[in-house]
Amino acid sequence: MRAKMRLLGFKADSVKPLNEDAAAELGAELLGELTIFVVACSCLVLEYSRQQANHRRKVKERRAAWSALRDEVDHLALVLEALQAQVQELAPPRGALEELQAQMREVRTQLGALTAPSQPPPAAPKLEE
Repeated sequence: MRAKMRLLGFKADSVKPLNEDAAAELGAELLGELTIFVVACSCLVLEYSRQQANHRRKVKERRAAWSALRDEVDHLALVLEALQAQVQELAPPRGALEELQAQMREVRTQLGALTAPSQPPPAAPKLEE
């Protein structure tokens, strides 16, 4: 009873002694409230630790996914560099195409010059009077 009075903010010096039944009931009530308080606090602590574990697991999964994505990007960058090197090897030099086109024009003009004299000129139409 003195502890209850102190908790409520009263002076506990002048408390009459309780009979045995009232003291037992008050002790049982205090024990029941204490049990409920301990169970509620335990639930809160367990829920907090569960939430923290879930949060740590999610962070770990995100980091693993991020790391996998970074590794994939690095791998794709290497593949891209290799493909670019292959294209560089297979592609003709930049001036080679223009050079080939110029050579083709020269050959065509030479062929045009060679075939022109060998062909007979077209016949002029005859006019009858």
